[in-house]
Amino acid sequence: MNTIKYKDLNLQEGETLLDMGCGEGRHSIGGLIETSANIIGLDLCLKDVQTAKERLNNFDIAGLTTVCNFGVANIVNIPFQESSLDAVICSEVLEHVDSPNQSVQELIRVLKPGGIMALSVPRYLPELICWKLSKDYSKTPGGHVRIFKHNELKNLGTKHGLEYLSFHWAHGLHSPYWWLQCLFWKNKDRSLIIKLYHKLLVWDLMKQPLFTRILEMVLQPLIGKSLVMYFKKPVNE
Repeated sequence: MNTIKYKDLNLQEGETLLDMGCGEGRHSIGGLIETSANIIGLDLCLKDVQTAKERLNNFDIAGLTTVCNFGVANIVNIPFQESSLDAVICSEVLEHVDSPNQSVQELIRVLKPGGIMALSVPRYLPELICWKLSKDYSKTPGGHVRIFKHNELKNLGTKHGLEYLSFHWAHGLHSPYWWLQCLFWKNKDRSLIIKLYHKLLVWDLMKQPLFTRILEMVLQPLIGKSLVMYFKKPVNE
């Protein structure tokens, strides 16, 4: 279940993609399989990084000429030299951090001139509904501390010198699932309707039937859970 579209990163064979805030590795592993780039997945949570390494071992990557490496790092102190990476992903991270501005500046620092940066955050309205349905949703340790409007995310990139390229929404089927989680927050682990909806999402992920694929396309512009934007670092930076 990838939020970022790899084709929009304009990666060439042998280049390097940083997945900052990689979590359990979904975009890192997906990038290794779907592109011809080398992948670096970094996250602040050691447990998630260990899980990502374990998940990578479940894939048949023996024939690949590129590699995927995981490590622990803070987004405001990325352990790479200036202008050293060809593309950067930061998916569903900025809503968690104390300083989005400092985070984006650090991502820009390590990105090569001409490189593409993809940022994704929870979309404003679906996220706002979650906050309204459950007071505990935003108070979960390590949870979301802010909601981005469309122009706020766009300005976060452009005010630091990035060239705005495009945007799209993602995960239309997932918004109702999170609304149900918030609605039944105190009993969500025992809720039958949440379990059934989760089965629907897994079925869609594994089988990708035509019905849910069409439904996803219809729902994305209306209630897509994620907002994704692509930026380019100017060559003259």
